[in-house]
This record gives sequence, structure tokens and C-alpha cells, in this order.
Amino acid sequence: MMNQPLAERMRPKTLDDYIGQKHLVGKGAVLRKMIDAGRVPSFILWGPPGVGKTTLAQIISHKLEAPFYTLSAISSGVKDVREVIEKAKSNRFFNTVSPILFIDEIHRFSKSQQDSLLGAVETGIVTLIGATTENPSFEVIRPLLSRCQTYVLKSLDKEDLLALLQKAIEEDMILKEKAIVLTETDAILRYSGGDARKLLNILELLVESGEGGQVEITDDRVVERLQENPAAYDKGGEMHYDIISAFIKSIRGSDPDAAIYWLARMVAGGEDPEFIARRLLISAAEDIGLANPNALLLANACFEALRKIGWPEGRIILAETTIYLATSPKSNSAYMAIDEAMELVGRTGDLPVPLHLRNAPTKLMKELDYGKEYKYAHSFENNFVMQEYLPEGIGDERIWRGQENPAEKRLIEQMKRLWGDRY
Repeated sequence: MMNQPLAERMRPKTLDDYIGQKHLVGKGAVLRKMIDAGRVPSFILWGPPGVGKTTLAQIISHKLEAPFYTLSAISSGVKDVREVIEKAKSNRFFNTVSPILFIDEIHRFSKSQQDSLLGAVETGIVTLIGATTENPSFEVIRPLLSRCQTYVLKSLDKEDLLALLQKAIEEDMILKEKAIVLTETDAILRYSGGDARKLLNILELLVESGEGGQVEITDDRVVERLQENPAAYDKGGEMHYDIISAFIKSIRGSDPDAAIYWLARMVAGGEDPEFIARRLLISAAEDIGLANPNALLLANACFEALRKIGWPEGRIILAETTIYLATSPKSNSAYMAIDEAMELVGRTGDLPVPLHLRNAPTKLMKELDYGKEYKYAHSFENNFVMQEYLPEGIGDERIWRGQENPAEKRLIEQMKRLWGDRY
């Protein structure tokens, strides 16, 4: 126990000792009610590092008196998943709580690994608790996601971090024997980035470097001990999300100076180059779109070139693409159009495909008029003929709305020449 790191010694055992996430486990909160009732569904905890995902899973297991199995997506394969499920089956008794299977970094599990969980989750052999720092909508397969609730954990705020500091100083068996004075806290809070584990690691480092059993915590002392820039980039914490947000918003706002600055912050901080390249691809489609379709081509070429060239020269490719996107005309008409279309589909349901647009590979289908009266556009002047392509009843709906930029003005003019008043 004495040899454990401070963060491990301070790991809470009950919800009453758990700091933060009051929206989930505070009195009367949704997850707290289920835990107190003794029944929890399979769920995924999504949030930055050091906010209590693993701790919460362990507390739930202890509270429910359920067998607890844990796997790390980094080191476990399908074989490990199946072995744990078999153990869970043997530990499952009639009318008892399902064993809990906790998977850390579940976003790193491959599709086949995630598939191997489906049966056990659906039949209740295990209650799955997954932890991820990435958006589960993108990283977890849809069948598994549909069987799990998703709860979002937040970075610890200043009040939570100060409470944790005070608790460690007053209650930890080693720290309470020392004279620790919190003279200034701005730097230690800033460096922690809302991460409880990081906060306690910094505190432990400061205490270990103290002389004569007395430790005064000041901003200068924190900076000196960590020997880092106070504006250091943290690719694992909240600042990771803030800086990529500032980067994308600078591109969207057509400010190449700001965009290249935030790119430099990420490069200097050791961010994954492919993560940056993926975000550039998204920005090219979402924010520039039809105003300059070449932006998507360049962003894709950037992604492929990065894989060939590697680092550190890859930073030049990222810089070229960043400046090109930031200085390009902007349009989100494609982004808005797909959202509009999805909303229309949700509102109108599965409307039948018009008969003239249906494929007719068999005699029976032809006899049922599949494909009848379809007009082949290339057989007409200007490769266009007026006919209905939308399902019956929604032919008057407008979905794509071109925006005021030279490229899309040309597209709008073309549509007006063909369709007249519709566009």
C-alpha cells in the first residue's frame, strides 16, 4: 500500500467519496439511481483521461457485489474476450447480478473483437462497461452501441480539483504526516487539465522533492519542477479537444495565421499526425465543400502523403493543406443537404421507389411495370429530360441549396437551365 502511487492510494471505493460527474452519480442523478437500485444496463463511459471511468466501473461492481472482469483493448484479442465470457457464464447463478466486464479503451477494439461481445451483452451473460476517450458513435460498431447506454464524463472543474487536492493532503496516510501548504494553485490546476490522475501525480512529485517534511506549493515551484512550458499541449487531456477545436474553427473562419499557429501547437505537443490529417479531410468536406471541391482532393492527398513521408517532414504537408483550406472559399451546403435529407427520411419513412426508377432484371418485374416509362437522360438533348426522381408526395421538397460563391453559383445556374423554377 505504501509503495502505491498517490493516485492509486486515493482511488475512491464508494460513490460518496467519488469526486466529479455529479450529473451522473450525484444524489438523484440517472446513473446513481440505477446503481442504488442494484441494476445497471450495459453502458459506455465517454470522456477524457483521468476523470474516473475505471474507478466508477469498480465502484459499481463493488456496490452490486458482482464478479468483475477487466480487459484492455490494447493487449486483448478475440480469444481473451471469449475466455472471459466463458468465465462469466460459470460465475453466473440464477437470479444474481450479471458479472461486469470492463473494457478500457474500447475504441481500440477491432470490429471482430466488438462482434464477439454482442451475444454475451444481448443475453445478459455480462454487463458491459466500456471506457473510451473517443466519440463512441464513430469508434463502436452500431449493433454494440445500440445495446448500450452512453454516458458522457466531463473534465473535473476547479472546484472538484481543489476538493481532491485538499482530500489528498488531509487523508492520505503519507501526505497527512507532512506539512503541506497550498499557497498558490493556479499552475497545478492548469497543468492537470481537468485530469485527477495528473493532478495527484504532480502533487506527489512536489511532495517528494520537498525538504525537511515541509512543502509549500506555489505556481513557480510547480513550473520549475515540471520543467515544461505552462501552455504545454496535452494530447491526452482536455486541451487536446480544445486545440483541435480552435484549429478547425480557424480554418472555417478563413484565418490562415491562426490555423497554422494551432497546427504548430499540435505538432510541438506530439499530436498524432494522422489525427490532424483526418480532421483536415472532414473540414474540406464540411466547411469548404462545393465552394472548392479540390480542397477534398488535396486533403486526401495530404493524408496519403503523410503515410508515405512520415515525420518530421510530414509537418510541411500538413501546413500546406492547412493554409490552402483556410484560404479557400467556404460552403457547408453539402453538409446541410445531407442533414436535411436525413431529417426528411426520418419524417416521411420508407417511401416506395417510383416504378419507373426500379430495376427490372426479371420478366415478372417487367410485367409489373418496373422500369416502364423511365427516360434515359443521354437520349435527350443536353443529356437531360424532365422526369420525377423523388418518391411520390415529396417531389416539391428542396434539399440542396447552393450558396453564394463562384463555384456554386455556376452549379445553381446549370440547375436553373435544366429545372427552371425548381432551383
